[in-house]
Amino acid sequence: MTGKEVEKYIMRDLGMIPRHDCYALANAITDMAEELCHDECELMYLLLENRPMDDIHTHSYGFHTANGREIINKLQDKYYEYESNN
Repeated sequence: MTGKEVEKYIMRDLGMIPRHDCYALANAITDMAEELCHDECELMYLLLENRPMDDIHTHSYGFHTANGREIINKLQDKYYEYESNN
């Protein structure tokens, strides 16, 4: 996943202007996808839209599970690592 893809998704599909570093976000998502052996787009949807990922149980009754919260926190940590290195 590239920063341009993230930026385009935020602008076109969500109708918003990105406030964060899209390149750092793309790197964090790619790292986490490799770590979890999961689809990058689904992780992006989880982080940006809070869209559930049923196969790895990120939500239960509309709320984050412990696993979902852990994934989101790791994504955020990775994002801040990449952002600080730029």
